[in-house]
Amino acid sequence: MNNFPKHLAISRELGAEIIAGKYHPAHRLPSEMQLVQRFGVSRPTVGRALRDLQEQGLIERRAGSGTYISSGKDPVRHSRSALPQLGTIVPSLRHTEIFESICGELASLARVHDYGLCWGAGASPVGEARTTVDEAEGLCTRFIEGGVRGVFFVPFEHQADREAANRRITERLRQAGIAVVLLDRDLGAFPKRSEYDLIGIDNFAGGYQLAEHLIKLGARRMAYIMRPLTASTVDARIAGARCAMLAHGLEVPRKFVYSGDPADVKFVRSFAQAQQLDAVLCTSDHLAAQLLQSLNRLGIQVPRDLRLVGFDDVRFASLLTIPLTTMEQPCRDIAITAFNALQERLKNSTLPPRTLMLTPRLVVRETCGAYLQPPRAV
Repeated sequence: MNNFPKHLAISRELGAEIIAGKYHPAHRLPSEMQLVQRFGVSRPTVGRALRDLQEQGLIERRAGSGTYISSGKDPVRHSRSALPQLGTIVPSLRHTEIFESICGELASLARVHDYGLCWGAGASPVGEARTTVDEAEGLCTRFIEGGVRGVFFVPFEHQADREAANRRITERLRQAGIAVVLLDRDLGAFPKRSEYDLIGIDNFAGGYQLAEHLIKLGARRMAYIMRPLTASTVDARIAGARCAMLAHGLEVPRKFVYSGDPADVKFVRSFAQAQQLDAVLCTSDHLAAQLLQSLNRLGIQVPRDLRLVGFDDVRFASLLTIPLTTMEQPCRDIAITAFNALQERLKNSTLPPRTLMLTPRLVVRETCGAYLQPPRAV
């Protein structure tokens, strides 16, 4: 899904950190060898990334001394002088592959249409926690001071105060006259809608199609597995799965949704062994992959004992020990639609809020049991 060059991934992450104010102008940036160790790449790749940043006017390299932020220049404000600027705030960029792909496409579209794109992935190094709300609000300040015209924002999830934080961030941008386009999900709970444009996929249809696929394969007792405090998109998928079961005359059990850690064998045992399930639907491919490992430890074979499906179609989905049936998100089309929506919003701020949903695609592989051999007649 995503073949984004490593040097571009590094330069955009470092650029986001510079914009977020992580590095003081008077101090050197990490050395090339430190960056090699941090990102796990070769020195030439790091060198290429630094040249990209130098060409963007974000850094200057001083012979015999090191690499510094360009003297006396705010990165956002300086880049504004050359091109109109757009920004991104994507808290889970380094942890969610679909957003890497979408943002890579947005970067290409920005270049083609003569925009600069300021990355807002957060200032946390690789391997550490996701972007915090404080970091996102710091990016808002930099974007406002730098005259950024529009921002692509993926709202926060997995924290109790996420809706309040999301509304605080978008309200700051709105009051500054910065157009906002939401990616993937809305600010609050499904099915409520905010006053901002939202670009994503039809999650209800995706959940319905996955459940119907399992039902046609013979599944009758199903469960939906999620992590606590997950995004509102998952609620739409769950609603779609419930509707598919009802449409096919199946009873939806009172305990249909299980929330927990798929790597926790005790949690997995609570539904996989105790409930006599035929199939499990997962909120994402990452969750499904972890669940597959836990099921193996419990001696439950997929798909013979339990059918399993994910969502997203990330790169490793086809490379698991048992290739994963999933729903593919059309990342390139999402990026194109979002970019066009932001351009339209910039031209006409009086447009009513729009919800633009793209259609996901079912990708059938082995974990759903579609290719199981029927039992031989005795």
